[in-house]
Amino acid sequence: MKKRLLALAALAVFSLNLSPAWAGKLEQIKKDGLRVCLEPAYMPFELTNKRGEIVGFDPDLAALMAKDLGAAKLELVSTAWDGIIPALLTDKCDIIMSGMTITEERAQKIDFSEPYMLVGQTILLRKDLADKVKSYKDLNKSQYKVASKLGTTGEIATKKYIPKAKYFSYETEAEGVMEVVNGKVDAFIYDSPYNLVANVQRGEGKLVFLDKPFTDEPIGWAIAKGDPEFLKAINAFLVKIKTNGEHEKLQQKWFKNTDWLKDVQ
Repeated sequence: MKKRLLALAALAVFSLNLSPAWAGKLEQIKKDGLRVCLEPAYMPFELTNKRGEIVGFDPDLAALMAKDLGAAKLELVSTAWDGIIPALLTDKCDIIMSGMTITEERAQKIDFSEPYMLVGQTILLRKDLADKVKSYKDLNKSQYKVASKLGTTGEIATKKYIPKAKYFSYETEAEGVMEVVNGKVDAFIYDSPYNLVANVQRGEGKLVFLDKPFTDEPIGWAIAKGDPEFLKAINAFLVKIKTNGEHEKLQQKWFKNTDWLKDVQ
């Protein structure tokens, strides 16, 4: 009996020592704040304004989420895209809110929320090719040069659906768009919200926006694996903002008009 009581006591102490880990991120967020990894180069999901502030659809959602979770504060962690998942996995942030497409490959490393947006790949085309190219199928010829951003679903879609064209990858979206504007490549393949804005901001009458998406891609928030309570909480938050109209309000602000472009660097 004595040994059994000692064993039970040891188990109780062990359980108490582990309870903070079992509690997951939620208690930590309430105490220390919500840290959000994003790359502020994907308009209008996230961008930098003239005052150097990170703004956009995701930062606005992050502010609402922080309030809903009772976070002590909100910290936006600017992170390069190729390092954003490693940053999450090494606890540089609590969640990725950066317009990330939900893919099977990524889901092997991280857990995704339910989709909070649906996007698809579209084309920014050199204006002089408008009569020859009406869709991605017309670009699938060896004579064309097409581009996208390195490590994105734009790159994946280009290689899958336009394999015969010569492919060029760029570190940033802006580089790829400007290569089309300057006539060095024929088309830039990327998500519809970004291409819509880039055409207004940088098209300069030299581009044609083929706005019909040729892929369907769900966008989600990402957290480290092994925290079902945190995942449950952010999914509940998503349901809440879709129900109370906040989600639609922010979509109107960032995707249905371009007034915010006046405040962009």
